[in-house]
Amino acid sequence: MSPTKFVDREAPVQGALVIHPDREGRGGARHPEARLEEAAGLALALDLEVRETLLAPLRKLTPATLFGAGKVQEIATLVEVEDLDVVVVDDALTPVQQRNLEKAWKAKVIDRTGLILEIFARRARTREGRLQVELARLTYERSRLVRTWTHLERQRGGFGVMGGPGETQIETDRRLIADKIGKLKRELEEVRRTRTLQRSARRRVPFPSVALVGYTNAGKSTLFNRLTHAEVVAQDMLFATLDPTLRSLKLPDGRPAILSDTVGFISDLPHELVEAFRATLEEVREADVVLHVRDISSAETHAQAADVRTVLERLGVDVDERRLLEVWNKADLLPPEAHAEALSDARRSNPPAVVVSAATGEGCDILLASVAGLVDEAAPVEVRTPAGEGAAVAWLYRHGRVIEREDGDDGAVRFLVSLTAQALGQFEQQFPQAQVAQP
Repeated sequence: MSPTKFVDREAPVQGALVIHPDREGRGGARHPEARLEEAAGLALALDLEVRETLLAPLRKLTPATLFGAGKVQEIATLVEVEDLDVVVVDDALTPVQQRNLEKAWKAKVIDRTGLILEIFARRARTREGRLQVELARLTYERSRLVRTWTHLERQRGGFGVMGGPGETQIETDRRLIADKIGKLKRELEEVRRTRTLQRSARRRVPFPSVALVGYTNAGKSTLFNRLTHAEVVAQDMLFATLDPTLRSLKLPDGRPAILSDTVGFISDLPHELVEAFRATLEEVREADVVLHVRDISSAETHAQAADVRTVLERLGVDVDERRLLEVWNKADLLPPEAHAEALSDARRSNPPAVVVSAATGEGCDILLASVAGLVDEAAPVEVRTPAGEGAAVAWLYRHGRVIEREDGDDGAVRFLVSLTAQALGQFEQQFPQAQVAQP
């Protein structure tokens, strides 16, 4: 049914050429060489054997093929000489351009959107992840149905003797895809309702929530494992982790929090994926603290940070600067001079950043202390528990941050403790015999 040609998962390793069209005036803060390297990394993540990479300057766009006739012929020769199976174009191709380039190069052509969609399709493990990827893929494929394949020109007969020409194959395909998209959206809506119920249940237990966001391969999963002692897959590969993961996190004062690891972002993230992953990234919107993990060792770290913020804006996530903390990761890869400079810059940044190494553990204690400071928004209150109220004492340690404790001779205990408004209300309801007052 679908004209889109993704890489066959069961096929042997295929040789690939990766091309980054360098459009004049479009590069922005990103260096073309870095974009080309990133595109090659995406191809490797799809298990393609990248044999050649090419930076192709584009002074003028050709509607039929994107590239000019001379460049198309040059690439065709390279594909033939190197016996390549796949050409990855690090740009968005129209269906007509994709078809014409496949004919000219006699090889499979995948644009940036198709490449990322296929990677996501391979990495999705949960039912929600698979639903989201399938929705994004069908949305993308629907845009490919524009009479660029001859089999779509067939028509079905109408009803009765006077029936019209009937429904063309392309209209049938569009209708079938539209029906499937509607079904997937209904299933995802059910998933969204389930997530909302789960979040409501977590709110009843007043644990603060912390979400990790960042550019793909910035080290989020490694940091997640370091902080929670979990074993989430963490590889030096783009989009090694796709499905969101939640684990308990213990803050320095012993108070627990919930840490969520989300999918990594990337520049020019396909619109279809941004829309499909809104449900997953609601965890970021609802988080008490957002940790923006950056690869401080990368020359593209500032451009990557801007890309992350752009995607968050597209998702409608309004991250208050007061609750966003930048985490400058991979400090162990910096030379000594750059490491010292990063520490100095982090202290001067607004808001202050934390320099860490998820691989070695450097700075993780400071990071946890900073998170504890951000989640403790409420002013401290004075709580007096009568003798024998061990349950109330334990509750305060679990759900608040105890600043001071004074044990009386009669067994009563006086606390100076920081509690959120919600936690304070629950405490007063569960332990009415305790006395609560402003210090």
